Amino acid sequence: MASPTFLIIEDSPTMRQLIRFALNRIPGAEVIEASDGVDGLKKLSSSKVDLILTDINMPIMDGLKLVNLVRSNEAYKDVPIIIITTEGAKEDRERAMALGANAYITKPIQSTALLSTVRDLLKL
Repeated sequence: MASPTFLIIEDSPTMRQLIRFALNRIPGAEVIEASDGVDGLKKLSSSKVDLILTDINMPIMDGLKLVNLVRSNEAYKDVPIIIITTEGAKEDRERAMALGANAYITKPIQSTALLSTVRDLLKL
């Protein structure tokens, strides 16, 4: 994969910036940002995305509903999804993974841990 495209779906501009900053350490990375699940789905349908990073708690459509919709769509069912959230409870993690998330990272995020997860999922 020459230059991966990431879709960050997060309602906090500060968090989006932090995640973007970490992902920009990957050579050639392209980052698309969305402010909620609905916006994220729109951007997903108009771009080829290699990996999705989403928050759980967002207005309009939360991250779990988004994961569910992405996984039920034939075109995106194999796109890796990383949940980045303040929800650290075991039940939240289990629910996200059961819906089809590939990884679950709790905030505050460490960019080294995030990059390591991204590289593992994309085999970079």
